[in-house]
Amino acid sequence: MTGRRLVRAGAWTVGAAAVAVGGYAGLVSGALPVDLGVGRRIRRLGPQTVDIAAPREVVFEVIAQPYLGRSTRAMREKVQVLERGSDMVLAAHSTPVGGRWTAVTVETVRFTRPERIDFRLVRGPVPHVVEAFVLTIHASGTRLVYEGELGTDLWAVGQRWGQLVARRWEDTVAASLTSVKEEAERRAARR
Repeated sequence: MTGRRLVRAGAWTVGAAAVAVGGYAGLVSGALPVDLGVGRRIRRLGPQTVDIAAPREVVFEVIAQPYLGRSTRAMREKVQVLERGSDMVLAAHSTPVGGRWTAVTVETVRFTRPERIDFRLVRGPVPHVVEAFVLTIHASGTRLVYEGELGTDLWAVGQRWGQLVARRWEDTVAASLTSVKEEAERRAARR
């Protein structure tokens, strides 16, 4: 291979690598959403169930507070309300995804007091997510059930991406449910 061809091949390789890394970073962060509507595959999220020793109204308040009320500093770093209506908000959620990267999803959050909170993805690493926190009265207080669905495009390739995203998504939800349980039980004990 001549020197000129070697330089050209090297430049193409570096350019292709930069596009691949940039595309991956865009997908992970939600900055480059891919919503082609072709080869859509849907997979379930959850269910995840948590029994909480607190009244349903208290659990609802804990979940809704970052959206409808005054938020703590820690929550303001994770949730930013972009627009607020009477029973729904548009909110940006920031989630660390490793290293210096942060995924930012934008979701509508709809409140049906005191039994349900629904989320619908507007922008994120996949084109389709709908989720719900369903609160029912239970013997020990409140049963919180999380369930939803996640959809990706591009058949098997999108399905594999969806598996990776879903694993992180459900881990993030599990951590949130743990925090909700701890805070709701703390508030209930104070009352």
